[in-house]
Amino acid sequence: MYCHHCGAAVDNNAKFCPACGKTLNAGASGGPPPLPAAPVPFTPPERVEVRVWHWIDEGWKIVKQDMGNFALMTIVMVLLSGMVPLILQGAMVAGFHIVVMRKMLVGRVEFGDLFKGFNDFVPCLVASLLISLFTFLGILACIIPGLVIAAMYFFTYLFIVDRKMDFWPAMQASHELVKKDYVGFTLLLLAFIPLHLLGALACLVGLLWTVPVQYAAITVAYKELVGFASPRVD
Repeated sequence: MYCHHCGAAVDNNAKFCPACGKTLNAGASGGPPPLPAAPVPFTPPERVEVRVWHWIDEGWKIVKQDMGNFALMTIVMVLLSGMVPLILQGAMVAGFHIVVMRKMLVGRVEFGDLFKGFNDFVPCLVASLLISLFTFLGILACIIPGLVIAAMYFFTYLFIVDRKMDFWPAMQASHELVKKDYVGFTLLLLAFIPLHLLGALACLVGLLWTVPVQYAAITVAYKELVGFASPRVD
């Protein structure tokens, strides 16, 4: 069977997941459960350990396994998001998280996975607009509040696609998680800046992989801190 928290394969008689250590559901079926059709409740962990370089390193390990696909997806995401600013951005980011989730859970990605974020287009759109607005207002207030706000909503799209939450509960859930360590998550955001600068210095070509590394790192952090609602991505 599979752990309902992190998706790892475990023995049918196991009471605890050897990967994440969480208690397994009694009587769980031998195969992966279906994806949630309704919102899945979220209780933030009592303690959060921000592991900036660990998450970035794990994100890089995921991306380098399939660099061609990730580079192509980055180009498509940038082009589509640029054609219709803000409107498509949320769904594209959600799709990128789905791509990374699929890579983590089943070991492969398909180009069409990038567009699965459009299954939750409306909540992703509203979340994108609100996050952009709040971040902009925060930047006007001496920049630092804008950085904190941007970090607060790191996991919004993951809560939308993984736990089927609407935009506002997903934003609240992300905030509940990040407020455990505002400084740590803001440092994670700041760590992405030199990463992208290095990508830009490589004639901008490096951005084709540093952008996916950012989304992969956030997805890895989500898995470690929250756990996927289902160990399957359809």
